[in-house]
Amino acid sequence: MSANKESWGSRIGLVLAMAGNAVGLGNFLRFPVQAIQNGGGAFIIPYLVCFLLMGLPLLMVEWSIGRYGGKFGHHSTPFIMDAMNKQPFWKYIGVFGIFTNLAVAAYYCYLESWTLAYIYHSLVGTFHNKDSGQVAAFFSDYVNVNSTTTSIPYEAIWFWLLCLGLNTYFLSRGLKGGVEKVAKVAMPLLIMFGIFLAIQAITIKAGENGAINNGTAGLNFLWTPDFSSIWSPKVWLAAAGQIFFTLSVGMGSIQCYASYLKSKDDIALNSMSAGWMNEFVEVVLGSSILIPISVGYLGIDTVVEMTKNGGLGLGFRTLPYLFEQWGPLLAALSGTFWFGLLFFAGITSSLAMGTPFVGFLQDEFNWNREQAAWMFGLAILLLGLPTVLFFQYGVFDEYDFWAGTFSLVFFAFAEIVLFAWVFGMEKGWEEINAGADIKIPYIYKYIIKYITPILLGVVFFSSLPDVWRQVTNQTLYQQLAQAQLSQDQAKIDFLEKSIAFVNASRLLLLATFVGIAALVAVAYRKRKKSKLNH
Repeated sequence: MSANKESWGSRIGLVLAMAGNAVGLGNFLRFPVQAIQNGGGAFIIPYLVCFLLMGLPLLMVEWSIGRYGGKFGHHSTPFIMDAMNKQPFWKYIGVFGIFTNLAVAAYYCYLESWTLAYIYHSLVGTFHNKDSGQVAAFFSDYVNVNSTTTSIPYEAIWFWLLCLGLNTYFLSRGLKGGVEKVAKVAMPLLIMFGIFLAIQAITIKAGENGAINNGTAGLNFLWTPDFSSIWSPKVWLAAAGQIFFTLSVGMGSIQCYASYLKSKDDIALNSMSAGWMNEFVEVVLGSSILIPISVGYLGIDTVVEMTKNGGLGLGFRTLPYLFEQWGPLLAALSGTFWFGLLFFAGITSSLAMGTPFVGFLQDEFNWNREQAAWMFGLAILLLGLPTVLFFQYGVFDEYDFWAGTFSLVFFAFAEIVLFAWVFGMEKGWEEINAGADIKIPYIYKYIIKYITPILLGVVFFSSLPDVWRQVTNQTLYQQLAQAQLSQDQAKIDFLEKSIAFVNASRLLLLATFVGIAALVAVAYRKRKKSKLNH
């Protein structure tokens, strides 16, 4: 008999937890950069189309799959998918729903821990009286765990352990006492912090405190449409990719959360509420902080150049310096709010990542919540340590590619095929609408059956050339060849180490997947034996 008898305490707690799962660091660091790089205001057109044709359908499908599996006492994707079809390979495809969460959490918790460290440094005034170069260099010193220039020896490791401990503790308190309580506090604070920073951003005035533009210049720059880019396949792929990142679909965490619903609990309105709340946070708040402040002080040309390396550089290397232009008190407050906002966005997502693994151990091995949560913490400690120690060698990015990109697309493609074509769209549509408080437009029945699988298939198969380039380390070997031609021995040594660490990280990820699959096989045999005995 499973030790897993949990359920959600309230609808608002569920919706906030689901929204917290979707709202993550990418809403504030990735989305505005993606918009700039892919047509500005024009990007919102493919983005919304992908949300309506791929994001919302996947949300409805994953909520339905999860609630359906929960009727049979399943709270992890291997056995949720097995409940939908008894072909053996489906439960092993379902392994991605546990593996992806573990592997993403392994590096995501490290990224999340940076926000805790920066809250501390904002409060104690670490960035006060430092120039832009010194503030930027602080980040490089921080992630270099061997650096002796940080105020706390090995502080990246200590903050990572603190963050991991917080995640594990809240997971151990259960859905009502941990996950739901965190969401009820974190999501309102996140929105409040975001509104404060957005107001600060758009009220920047040129000529004051070193600003060279008004705050609205950043918004104008971000949302000025470049319609010449709108038919580019690259832009549509970027929009589809952002939908995956922003909604946390294709991971297995939504299915797990939904599996704790009652059989007639509404999923139509709940999934819509969580999805649209995420869109508000991303499009309205996510675009109103990072870029407007950066453009206000640095100018458009500088920001364009800086966004080529993504939003992490702007968020961690640049923004703390720009906050200092507002004076010590407001800088400390703004830094605390900015990194606090990112921390709340991060922890609500990472708690969702831990829930499938915890649910699996409770269901299949009769572990209690505390045991399962601390085992998750141990797994993330071991799996995440290479991303901390060897961040400079590309291990963090390698985890992000395989777990945070490739696995998401593959699993989402597989589950939509299972739901619409194997389980059957008639049963699927009935499952979506069971207990619904709203009437879903009938057109979505055909979107889920035809349009969404086609779009996902295009995204998946078009990504395969990138997968091949990643597998063969083409970029690293090209850089190595250039370093050998220039006889740059330091660069050669660094790249050779990078290749070795990247390859080792892949073996570790593969071993993790195989290990989870082996546990699923053991659990399946236990289930068969239990049925025979009864």
